[in-house]
Amino acid sequence: MADVLVRYFAAAAEVAGREEETVAVEPATVGALQDDLVARYGGGMTRVLRNGSFLVDGVVVRDPSRALGRQVDVLPPFAGG
Repeated sequence: MADVLVRYFAAAAEVAGREEETVAVEPATVGALQDDLVARYGGGMTRVLRNGSFLVDGVVVRDPSRALGRQVDVLPPFAGG
C-alpha cells in the first residue's frame, strides 16, 4: 500500500473540501486512486475527473495503469484564453 500526497486544485478542491490530503492506495496506480477519490467524494469528483487530469510527480498522466509517485495533483479541466 502506498501513501500518496494528493493535492486538489480549483473545482477538485471544492469537491474534496480541502486542498490536500495523504491517502493510502492499493494497488498504487492512477486507476486505483481515481476509484478511491470517487468513492470518497461521489458524483462531484466523477465530473471533475471525467475531463480533468492527474499530474504524477509533475507529469500529466491519463493511463489508469500508471504507477503513482509520491505526489499527485488533481487538476480539473481549465478554460483557455
